[in-house]
Formats: sequence, structure tokens, C-alpha cells
Amino acid sequence: MKNRLPLLPLALAALCSLALAQPATPPAPAPAAPVVADAPPPLPDASAPIPKTGNARFFEMHESFLARGKSGPIGVLFLGDSITEGWRGAPHIWEHYFGQYQPANFGIGGDQTQHVIWRIENGELDGISPKVVVLMIGTNNSARHSGEQIADGVKKIVELTRAKIPGVKVLLLAILPRDARRNADGLITEAAIADATKRVAANDRANALLAPLDDGVNVRFLNTNALFLGRDGRIPWTLMPDQLHLTAAGYQLWAEAIAKPLAEMMK
Repeated sequence: MKNRLPLLPLALAALCSLALAQPATPPAPAPAAPVVADAPPPLPDASAPIPKTGNARFFEMHESFLARGKSGPIGVLFLGDSITEGWRGAPHIWEHYFGQYQPANFGIGGDQTQHVIWRIENGELDGISPKVVVLMIGTNNSARHSGEQIADGVKKIVELTRAKIPGVKVLLLAILPRDARRNADGLITEAAIADATKRVAANDRANALLAPLDDGVNVRFLNTNALFLGRDGRIPWTLMPDQLHLTAAGYQLWAEAIAKPLAEMMK
């Protein structure tokens, strides 16, 4: 026993060294952060002056309109989005129905009400004196804005127009009908149908709110939508192949509908 006692401290030291050499238990992994979907961009104010920041074509077109206003008289001004701009694709119809009025086309594809407000507040109506402004705008707002918001934006444009050009008359056109658009494969998806349903409801509501602006003298509201609907209530592909933009046949119908009230307002 005497000879074994000195070995005890050595054994204890070996055990301690062995314990210290064992790897530590790894910590539990931190819980994964929850996946948060990107928040949609803030909704722009449909009644505020907002430019298309970063859109070079928007500013190029704006500059061309400023130049047009300085280049000669304008008797009737068409103001709006791509559907208004699209008159450029039917020059023979444009010239036949409106050429006598020294017309100008201030339409920009993709514009919403806030973009037109910005254009007006940045000089497009300065120094010109058309007798009539033909206005249609709002369908591009319908992706996110309500009918009430669209109508408020259009009303602001009418107010600004009449303030900028004393004595001008406004022929306010109802936002045209639209429907679900085909995708790249030529198919109409359920998502496209849902989007179109929401947009049509917003546009119809806006049109209903804008109709009372018609005072029979300074502002006239013209709803031509029935012209673009077949007996089944759908838009013929021959008039709007993408269920939004007009063909030459569509512009012919539209011009015929606009011609009489415009002539009365130009007197």
C-alpha cells in the first residue's frame, strides 16, 4: 500500500487532463430568421405632381411638348397616356378629323394622373391657348389606385388646365374599357383575369365620379365605351388586340364619336 499511494495524484491528474481534452458540446444553432417578403413600394399620390424618375423617354417627350408649344399655335390639345399617344399611329384619321384645328398630341405611354399633373406644373400648358383640351387619363392608375383616387387625380388635371389656360374648354373622355391580356404564350391566366377585373372596377367607378363634372359649357364628359364592346359585352380583338390599345379601326370609331362634340366646343 505504501508503494501505491504516490500513484494516486498522478492518476487524478491524468483524469483531469483527459476531461479537459474532450471537445465542448457545440451550442445549439440560432433559429433561422423569418423570411419577410419585400414590401410593395409606397403608393404615389394620384393628385400630386410626380415625374417618372429614371425614365429618359418621359423627360424627352416632355421637352418635345415644351418645344411644340413654342413652335406655333395649338387649337386643340390632346392630353393623356399611351392611348392618346397612339393617335400617332393613325395619322390619316387624325388629320381627317382634327387637322383643321391645329392639333397637338401630348400623350405619353404609361402615364398616370400624377405624371400629367407634374407635366402641367412644369410648363406644358404655359404660353399656349387651345380652345379645347381633350383629356383621357387614369387607366394606368388602376393597378393600385381606387376609383376615388383616380377621379381625384383627373379632377385636379381639369382644375389645373382651366387655371393655366383661362377660357379653355375641356372635353373629358371616359377611361376606355379594358380586359385580361394574353401572356407571352398567348394564354389568359387566372391572375390576368383577376387583375383586369380589379382594374375595370376602378375605372368604372372613376368614370361614374367624373361624369358630374359635365356642366354643358366649360367641361363636357363623353363616355364612348359602348363603342368598344361587342354584343357579349367583351372587347373585340379587332379593336383592341391587347385588350387595352386601339387599332386603326378603333381610332376610327373613337374619332367619329369625338368629332361632333369637339366641333361644337371649338365654335
